[in-house]
Amino acid sequence: MKKQSLPIGVSDFKKLRTKNFYYIDKTDFIREIIETAAEVILLPRPRRFGKTLNLDMLKVFFEKIGKDNKKLFQGLSIEKQNCFDTHQGKYPVIFMTLKDLKHTNWKECFQNLKTIVYDEYARHRYLLDGDMLFPEEKTRFQKILNGRSGMADCANSLKYLSKFLHRYHNSPVIILIDEYDTPIHAGYNNGYYEKIVGFIRNFLSGGLKDNSHLFKGVLTGILRVAKESIFSGLNNLAVYTIMLEEFSDHFGFTDDEVCKLLSDYEISKHYDEVAKWYDGYRFGDKTIYNPWSLINYVNSKSKRPLPYWINTGDTSMIDHLATRGGKEIREEIGMMIEGRSVQLPVYETIVLRDLDLRDDLLWSLLLFTGYLRPVRQMDDEIWELCIPNREILMMYRDLIKRWFATKVERNQLLEMIRGLETGNVKLFERLLQKVVIQIMSYHDFGGEPEKVYHALVLGMLVWLDGKYDIRSNRESGYGRYDIMLKPKGDNKNRTGIVIEFKIVEKADNNAHKQVLKDALKQIKDRKYATELRASGITDILEIAVAFKGKKLWVDHRRLQTTERYCMGG
Repeated sequence: MKKQSLPIGVSDFKKLRTKNFYYIDKTDFIREIIETAAEVILLPRPRRFGKTLNLDMLKVFFEKIGKDNKKLFQGLSIEKQNCFDTHQGKYPVIFMTLKDLKHTNWKECFQNLKTIVYDEYARHRYLLDGDMLFPEEKTRFQKILNGRSGMADCANSLKYLSKFLHRYHNSPVIILIDEYDTPIHAGYNNGYYEKIVGFIRNFLSGGLKDNSHLFKGVLTGILRVAKESIFSGLNNLAVYTIMLEEFSDHFGFTDDEVCKLLSDYEISKHYDEVAKWYDGYRFGDKTIYNPWSLINYVNSKSKRPLPYWINTGDTSMIDHLATRGGKEIREEIGMMIEGRSVQLPVYETIVLRDLDLRDDLLWSLLLFTGYLRPVRQMDDEIWELCIPNREILMMYRDLIKRWFATKVERNQLLEMIRGLETGNVKLFERLLQKVVIQIMSYHDFGGEPEKVYHALVLGMLVWLDGKYDIRSNRESGYGRYDIMLKPKGDNKNRTGIVIEFKIVEKADNNAHKQVLKDALKQIKDRKYATELRASGITDILEIAVAFKGKKLWVDHRRLQTTERYCMGG
C-alpha cells in the first residue's frame, strides 16, 4: 500500500485534507477553543510547532461560506463532538498571518502590513455589493482596496471589518491572528520597536477590546509580550503558555502520536533515536516532540537524525543575549550541555526592550522559544530547566563555538586542546594563557573568579565532546572535582583527565607554586579519579590551574597503571 505524503511545510488545512496528506488529528483543538470561557485566547508556542496550520484549521471549520467544508472533517475527532453541528460553518472569519513581517526597517514593515490588511479586505470584497454598508463605510473600505490607507486606517481595520461582517452575516465574527509577535521581534532587532509596538497595540485593541461584534479571537505567537505593552485594557484575554495544561497536546506531537507515525511508515525500530533527538519538550503535563524535525526525519531516505528545526531558525537574538558582556559562557549553559538541570528564574511575560537590561530574562526567552525544557517548578519564579534533546544540544555547542571563533583563531584553540589530549601540559598552559589574554577582561574576575575560568575551559572542551564525556562539579571519591574528561566507548587506553582550579590570593610572587601543590594534593586526597578508575581507565592526568587575574600557571601529575586508589584510606 502506498504511504501518504508527509505535509512538510503545508499549513493549508484544506489542501492537506483534499490532497490526502498524512495528518495527525488535532481537531480537538476546535472543541477546546469553543469551550474556553475567554473571548480572546493567546497561545504562545515555539516556531514550527503547528500554529499556522491550527489557525487555518479554525478558519476552515468556522467560516460561513457558500461551499460547505463539513466533509473536510469526516472521520476526525471534532466530527464526534456535540459542538460540531452547532458551530461548523456558522461564522464570518477574519484571518491574518504576520509570520513574514521580518523587515529591517519600519517603512517596509508598514507597507507589508498594509498588504496583509488589503488581502483580507479583498477576500471580503462582496461586502461592497448592495446597500449593506453605508456610503461612508464603502468609502473606508475602498480606501484600503485602492492602496490609499494610512496608519490609522490599518490600525482600525480589524474593528471596522468585524463590524461590517457581523452586519452582513448576522453572526458575530471570529478573528484569527497568526504569529502576532513576529514584527515585534523584527522591530526589536532592527530599531523600530516603539513604532511596531504602538501599531500592534492599536490594531489588536481595535479588533479585540470591547468589540461587540466578536465571538472569539485567537492569537498565536512565540512569546507573551508584556500585557502593558500590547494588550493594555484587554480584560477579555486569556493567555495559555507552555507552562499550563490547557491546549497542551494541540501543538507538536505526543508520544502516542509519534509511535503511530513511526508504525505507519514502518520505522518503529527508530523510536529510541527519534526520542533522543526530537523528544523532550514539555507543554503543561504533556511530553511533546518537535513536529517539524520529526516529519523531516521520517521523510528522509537515510533516516539519519539531523538538526532540521535548528537549521530553519534565526538564533541571532539568542546568540547576542547569551554571549554579551563578560558572561559569554555561563556556568549554567555549561552544566546543561553536560546533561544536567539548573534552577533558574522564569517570567511568563517578557518586555523585549528589557532583554538588554536584565540577564535573568535570557532563560525565559530560551524556554518559550523551545531551547529549554521545564522539569519542575521549585518556587514562584524558579524552575528547574534542562536542554530538551540532542538537536537543541547541538545549538548550544554551536553557540559556544561561534563565540570562540570571534575571539580566538580556531587553529590555536585546537592546538591547545590537542596539547591537553596528548598530555603536553606545557603547550596547554602556554596556549591557555594566550586565549585568556585574548578573550577575558578584568571585570570578568569579580565575584567568583574560579567560575570564570571553569566556564571558559568547559566551553573550549565542547570540541572534545565526540571523544569524551565532559563533566563538571560532580561527586567522585570524597568531594567534587571541577572538570573531568572521561573517555567515551570501550577505549580504556585513552587518558582520563581531572582538572582543578584555584585562585591565588596572596601577593607573593611565588604564591602560585603552593596553590598548584595544594590543588594536586586535593585531587589526590579527595580521590577525584575514583570515577575514572571504576570505569577501567588506567591512564589518568591530574591538572591543577592556578590563576590571579589574567595570569595563570599549570601543573600536573600523571597516575601510572601501578598506582592504586583505596577508598578506605
